Amino acid sequence: MKKYITFFSYALLSSAMTFTLVACGDDEDNSSAVPDTRTEAGKAAQMVDLGLPSGTLWADRNVGAEAPEEYGDYFAWGETEPKSDYSWSTYKYGKDEDELTKYCSKSSYGKDGYTDSYTELLPEDDAASVNWGGNWRMPSFEQIKELYNNTDNTWVDDFEGTGVSGRKFTNKKDSSKFIFLPAAGKRNGTSLDMAGSSGYYWSRTLNTGSPYEARSVNFGSGSVNLYDYTSRYYGQAVRPVGAP
Repeated sequence: MKKYITFFSYALLSSAMTFTLVACGDDEDNSSAVPDTRTEAGKAAQMVDLGLPSGTLWADRNVGAEAPEEYGDYFAWGETEPKSDYSWSTYKYGKDEDELTKYCSKSSYGKDGYTDSYTELLPEDDAASVNWGGNWRMPSFEQIKELYNNTDNTWVDDFEGTGVSGRKFTNKKDSSKFIFLPAAGKRNGTSLDMAGSSGYYWSRTLNTGSPYEARSVNFGSGSVNLYDYTSRYYGQAVRPVGAP
């Protein structure tokens, strides 16, 4: 009888230990989950697979927009908040093209000869990263070229009955997957220019030859200009990309 009780007690103890180990394991698994650091806007945006070689996914809307056809907000390059006046006098990283204080590859353009080695925006200066969080970023110039070279793009006068014009970039193998870039124009000073007829979108890539400019893409009804260089103080739209 004593042997039976001892065996029974041992079995109960073993079961309790097994349960405790499993429970601890579950807690460990839950604590190792990657947190979702996207903002509410970043969660609302959808990633679209356009069949690009790199696997890069593009957002379905601009930063500041609640729908694909909305223009969204305008940003000076390297700034993360919209404003009322887009000019050198209000620009965060320099008050003229030869007084840059960040993202400057040539001393002749830097304030008091300032230079640094940054050729792409850091996350803290990236409007997509700051406003949407998570893995959202402004596209590099290479990613914009990849989009253009590996999708079908057409000008649209009236996107899905919204009355908004712009360019549609479509997956070559699946026409149900596309992004629409509205012709949001750009801001200079306190004015909004060419909205409805042209689109101007920033990349996160500096023009290292003339660092007071950054790489961007613009388009109208007739063509897409990939090799656009724009003074950094202008206000332009931002269309983010997500992690592959």
